[in-house]
Amino acid sequence: MKTSSTELANAIRALSMDAVQAANSGHPGMPMGMAEIAVALWNRHLRHNPDHPGWADRDRFVLSNGHGSMLLYSLLHLTGYALPLEELRRFRQLHSMTPGHPEVGVTPGVETTTGPLGQGIANAVGMALAERLLAAEFNRPDLAIVDHHTYVFLGDGCLMEGISHEACSLAGTLNLGKLIALYDDNGISIDGKVAGWFTDDTPKRFEAYGWHVIPAVDGHDVDAVDRAIQAAKAATDRPSLICCKTVIGKGSPNKAGSHDAHGAALGEKEVAATRAAIGWNHPPFEIPKNVYDGWDARAAGKRAERKWSKLFAQYTSQYSADAAEFRRRLAGDLPADFEQRVGRLIADAHAKAETLATRKASQNILETLLPELPELLGGSADLTGSNLTMAKASRVITREAGGNYLFYGVREFAMCALMNGVALHGGFIPYGGTFLVFSDYARNALRMAALMGKRVIYVFTHDSIGLGEDGPTHQPVEHAASLRLIPNMDVWRPCDTVEAAVAWTCALERRDGPSALLFSRQNVAFALRSEEALTQVRRGGYVLSDAPWAKAVLIATGSEVPLALAAQKRLAEADVPVRVVSMPSTTVFDRQDAAYRDGVLPANLPRVAVEAGVTDFWRKYVGLQGAVVGIDRFGESAPAGDLFKHFGFTAEHVEKAVRSVVP
Repeated sequence: MKTSSTELANAIRALSMDAVQAANSGHPGMPMGMAEIAVALWNRHLRHNPDHPGWADRDRFVLSNGHGSMLLYSLLHLTGYALPLEELRRFRQLHSMTPGHPEVGVTPGVETTTGPLGQGIANAVGMALAERLLAAEFNRPDLAIVDHHTYVFLGDGCLMEGISHEACSLAGTLNLGKLIALYDDNGISIDGKVAGWFTDDTPKRFEAYGWHVIPAVDGHDVDAVDRAIQAAKAATDRPSLICCKTVIGKGSPNKAGSHDAHGAALGEKEVAATRAAIGWNHPPFEIPKNVYDGWDARAAGKRAERKWSKLFAQYTSQYSADAAEFRRRLAGDLPADFEQRVGRLIADAHAKAETLATRKASQNILETLLPELPELLGGSADLTGSNLTMAKASRVITREAGGNYLFYGVREFAMCALMNGVALHGGFIPYGGTFLVFSDYARNALRMAALMGKRVIYVFTHDSIGLGEDGPTHQPVEHAASLRLIPNMDVWRPCDTVEAAVAWTCALERRDGPSALLFSRQNVAFALRSEEALTQVRRGGYVLSDAPWAKAVLIATGSEVPLALAAQKRLAEADVPVRVVSMPSTTVFDRQDAAYRDGVLPANLPRVAVEAGVTDFWRKYVGLQGAVVGIDRFGESAPAGDLFKHFGFTAEHVEKAVRSVVP
């Protein structure tokens, strides 16, 4: 006898409330309220293979309202992923596979880390974009090897967050027809009924974005949700929003429809009352065999993947080179000759010894890399001409055509969250540009990329008071130091064309986390270096210019390196020899072995750091006895040269700082 949809939904309710109760922590209301929606999608539409979670052409599922993580864990367990029942019992416990919010890489089947509301829907837009671009690049007539949907569950909180506007507006503009979002319209958030603070007409809002909207769907009617999903899949010319009216905590006799079901365990008495109310006559964490059988997606998943594999075998026989390229791209491997190519790029920069703004050096690097790396997917948040993120090989993405460059508009947060989704999907290495000061708008997306360990590259230009006349609103002071504080974020602030080329190389080679590349607006003099120093740039910090019997070490980054070299020359003329260390990436330098770090920064020498930013960060290198030439206030509006003099970024001032620490 076929298991009813009610039983399938109630299994989610039971597992969710039991796990939250066992942890005495979590959010039972959303999983209980979205159980029927989950049945409709996961039991009737979602194409996935629990035995192979990374299958290339699987549908992507994103739980944007990630606080309801037990919904996803229940689904993964019930459908046959390698998530045993014991892990559901260990919900929210140390080192379990069921953390409080879904984390990619921790739980099989989780596509992205969600929890900060609104970012999941933005990730999903990025995934849908990646699917469309890969399909445009690799599909051939009758051989659609890239053909899948991206589904999202989201709630009121996601829609209140501003990033949902940024991302969904762009999704509508791009006509991402394989993106389908299901909105859990339960009218409740932590503080109570949202009618007091969220009265948007959501259907009209999304219609204005250009979405296909299906309003007023009964979220507790599996067949109604099923029909809505079918209609959404048929609307291939634009993304779809299915508005599902639900009751939070459905099934709970005393807490359903209330914020009491949102963010806390129901309580043992209410759990027992809910069991009776929904007719679930099984002990905690016990699922009947017929329910497991009704949910099991392994056989269907294997059939779907086998069908795709046959298609891909046919594709391989006809387009062997494209198939090999597709496999390489999905694996995230760089071309076999990448090392040789970038080696030539760095050597060429070294030989030319050009004085350029490092943002221009970055663009020159892209001119070389883009034709050779089709996986590079670039863009800018309405600052293309300033960030210099576009090259001759850039092709603009439109609603009608694929390409490798996206005008994100003034949407820094969405840009960075979309890039996370692109990286999660696979097939591309995304990079995006804005002014460094506007990284604040996107900071939580940067943090999520670092947390997830995804290869995303940020091009942050206009990296100091050197941007000049735009003034303190646009002049970053604390930003470089702040970015360096994010765990697993590599931050590069190169001083010239060579260091810029090395920074790009290391960012592309890095597979386990994002990189922020900080580039200057103004020209920076080329720094002459030895062949040995050239090989050490990639270690994050190295001796750029040494002196026999050095009495101190000058550490500098970016546009302040020439200043350190000028001060070194002045000091040498006064018989005060000093070593100059360029440290384009403190984060990479800190990962070097102790012997190398001590060789670059000898413990017996006093140190002075020079950077046009806040000074506190540099105390870890210079100590309390050292000196820092920096800026601990906001800038001013003036030409860059005047600002550097005004704030003490002169060779004379650096010389004075060195003399203050030399015995």
